[in-house]
Amino acid sequence: MEKRPRQAPSGIMGPMQMGSMLIVFAGLPGTGKSSVAREVARKLDAVWLRIDSIEQAIRDSGVLQRSIDDAGYRAAFAVAADNLRLGRIVVTDSVNDWMVTRDAWRDIGVRAGARVVEVEIICSDPEEHRRRIETRTSDVPGLILPDWAAVKERDYHPWNREHLTIDTIGSSVDDCVNQVLAAL
Repeated sequence: MEKRPRQAPSGIMGPMQMGSMLIVFAGLPGTGKSSVAREVARKLDAVWLRIDSIEQAIRDSGVLQRSIDDAGYRAAFAVAADNLRLGRIVVTDSVNDWMVTRDAWRDIGVRAGARVVEVEIICSDPEEHRRRIETRTSDVPGLILPDWAAVKERDYHPWNREHLTIDTIGSSVDDCVNQVLAAL
């Protein structure tokens, strides 16, 4: 019997048709980044690497006696590279606030021969962004979410190259997911 590539919903190319791809999400806490990244991963049957989950697991292990620094990112870089070499689609989910981490993600994808798509999620309405920060709850056990002051003080660097920017104001998660999928 002949094997056929799987068909993805809504005419989007499926994982077997796309090949290896790294979709790198970035954005401040409370913008809707994890909600969109999770749904993109689900629709593409992709590996979802969420830095919050990885870092909390490292904290919970008790192996670090000092700051977590970049341990979560380094672990995620290794898992992403392994999965990209297998031909998988990998969706990363992190604040990714400096070009050094954005460059590291891109370099991992390029070295693996994967297509790299960078997506920044923003919330352009400061009042709504603050409301989201102040009313959200964590779905990662033990994770302490940042407050509004911590989000505002974050050293989030502007991008220096082309990337997809999605504003979650006035858009549902499905609308945002469809924008990402259309860009693929």
